[in-house]
Amino acid sequence: MEEAIQKADVLIEALGWIRRFRDKITVIKLGGSVMENPDALRHVLIDIVFMETVGMWPVVVHGGGASISRAMAAAMIEPRFIHGRRYTDDATLKIVEEVLAGEINEDIARKIEEIGGRAMNLNFKTTNVLFGEKMQLEGPAGESLDLGHVGAVTRVDRTTIENLCYAGQVPIIPSMAIDEATGQKLNVNADTAANAVAEALGAEKLVFLSDVNGVRTDKDNPTTLVHSLDGEKARSMMADGRIDAGMIPKVEACLQTLDRGVKKIHIIDGRLRHSLLLEIYTNMGVGTEIVH
Repeated sequence: MEEAIQKADVLIEALGWIRRFRDKITVIKLGGSVMENPDALRHVLIDIVFMETVGMWPVVVHGGGASISRAMAAAMIEPRFIHGRRYTDDATLKIVEEVLAGEINEDIARKIEEIGGRAMNLNFKTTNVLFGEKMQLEGPAGESLDLGHVGAVTRVDRTTIENLCYAGQVPIIPSMAIDEATGQKLNVNADTAANAVAEALGAEKLVFLSDVNGVRTDKDNPTTLVHSLDGEKARSMMADGRIDAGMIPKVEACLQTLDRGVKKIHIIDGRLRHSLLLEIYTNMGVGTEIVH
C-alpha cells in the first residue's frame, strides 16, 4: 500500500507541471548518443508520446551523424573536413538525404506509431518545413571557406508544424533545408536547426538530449552538475573556464535563443531512462536548465 501511495504522490507532483505546460510547444533535439542506443531511443519516444497524451505539444528535430558516416563508409566516400567542419559535396548530400531525411526520419515516426502515438515525418517527400541559404564561413586568416551544400535555416514553416500539433501529431523534422531561391537542398547542423525551430515557434522549452547530464563545473565529474543557469552565471563560467570549450558553443547558442523568445532550455542525458519526464514533470529535474 505504501508503494502505491508513493506512486500517487509522483502523479500529484507531475499534475502541476502537466497543467502548466498543456498546449505549450516543447522542441526536442535528438542527437547521436540517443539514436545510436535503441533502448534509450525507445524510452525517449515513450516519454514524447506521454507528453503529447497529457496535452503538451512535442516537436522533434533530429540529426544522424553516425548513421551518415556509416553509409558514406559503405559507399566508399572519404569524408572531408575543413577546419573541423564536414564538407558536403553532391555525393555526400545524396547520402545525407537518403539516411537523414529518409530512413531515420521515417523510422522515428514509425516507432512513435508503434508505441501508440501519432507522428508525421516532415521531409522532402512529404512536407519540407525548413528553408535556408548556403552558409558562408570565414577562415582563421579571413579567407572565405566553402563547405559545399551546408546551410543555415532562414525560415521555418510554422503553420504546418502548429497544425500538426493541434491535430495531436508529433512533427518529426530532419536537419536539412531547401534554399528557396535556387531549390538546392542543404545539410544543416542539428543543434542550430533545433534552435531555429524553437525560435520560430516561440517554444516554451527547447530540450537537448545529450550524452552528458548537463553543464558541469568539472566536465569529467557528473556530480558537479549545475541545475540552473542564467545568462550572467553562464558567461561568468565560460570566462573562468568552468564551462569548457566543447560546451561553450552550445551554451552561447542557448543564450541567443533565449534572447529570441524561447522561455527555457534544458540540457539532459538522453541515455538516462525517462530523463525527459524527470526533467519536465518533477520539481528537481535531472539536467541543467538555462533561463534568461
